[in-house]
Amino acid sequence: MEKRIERLRKTFKDLQIEGMLITSASNRKYISGFTGSAGYVLITQKDAIFITDFRYVDQAKNQAVSYEVIQHQGSIVETVNEQLKRLSIQVLGFEQDFVTYSLYKQFEETFVNIELKPISQVIEKLRMIKDPNEVSLIRKAAEIADQAFSYILTAIKPGMKETDVAFQLECKMRELGAEGASFDTIIASGYRSAMPHGVASDKVIQSGDLVTMDFGAIYQGYVSDITRTIIMGTPNQKQKEIYQIVLEAQLNGVQHVKAGMSGKEADALTRDIISKFGYGEYFGHSTGHGIGLDVHEGPGLSFKSDIILQPGMVVTVEPGIYITDFGGVRIEDDVLITDHGREIITQSTKELLIID
Repeated sequence: MEKRIERLRKTFKDLQIEGMLITSASNRKYISGFTGSAGYVLITQKDAIFITDFRYVDQAKNQAVSYEVIQHQGSIVETVNEQLKRLSIQVLGFEQDFVTYSLYKQFEETFVNIELKPISQVIEKLRMIKDPNEVSLIRKAAEIADQAFSYILTAIKPGMKETDVAFQLECKMRELGAEGASFDTIIASGYRSAMPHGVASDKVIQSGDLVTMDFGAIYQGYVSDITRTIIMGTPNQKQKEIYQIVLEAQLNGVQHVKAGMSGKEADALTRDIISKFGYGEYFGHSTGHGIGLDVHEGPGLSFKSDIILQPGMVVTVEPGIYITDFGGVRIEDDVLITDHGREIITQSTKELLIID
């Protein structure tokens, strides 16, 4: 964690702050290693302090090994104030994207004679570049998702509810070592496959349905995110057509995304192909996003993103076509950007799978 703390400290001069208060769960875990649910991190140029309550003191001492662990008895904000005074901090950065207005008012009332500076996306930018250990955990999360997909292909059949499929997928991932699902599992069949975020419902899967399965595993805090679309029974010509277009777009994306490319350029790798075939209006979301401690983090692969991809980033590539009252197809892989190109982390087949 020392390297992460030092990387954060190097931003202080440009941010014009003397210390940073971290309150969000994912950023707290990234910068400290603490996996519990309560605690604030205070980092200055010389000190690293972890403040938590009685329940988590021992856990914090075991996990946040680079930190001085302090137990707060009353208000955690009051304890932060005591430390700010002790360390003579006069300009404090806080996470503007996570601090509620009511909490900000507490800060304002408690931190007397301390300038509060709202800071956005500082730790999130550090998190974009994964170290080798983070990559290995994402690989394991992807391996679990791949194995769960192989299993569900043997279990899914017409007559099952989407929720039954989601339940079996999630149970299998747990059985394989996952801490849980990365997000609410999407199982969208038939007309519902035209809903990009069609979380599993009570709809019964029928012969002739396209079935989109978007899911992932959490392994030691890190996530995977994979999507595959299959067909129950014999596909019609339109279903095969849109599947092949999405597959061509997705393959172009994973084969050509690379360091030095902007998020906008990466998005065009898939979007231009779908548009070429006349389905541009049916692809309404971005090509992808970063994954790590959260299932949606930077960088974004979208037509609005100017961020430059760098080695160590792990992104999804997930184009789709969604036609209301007909159905949809999405194919998604997790991809590591490397010095020499890319590594496709998720390995499940992308052939059009027909389940009788």
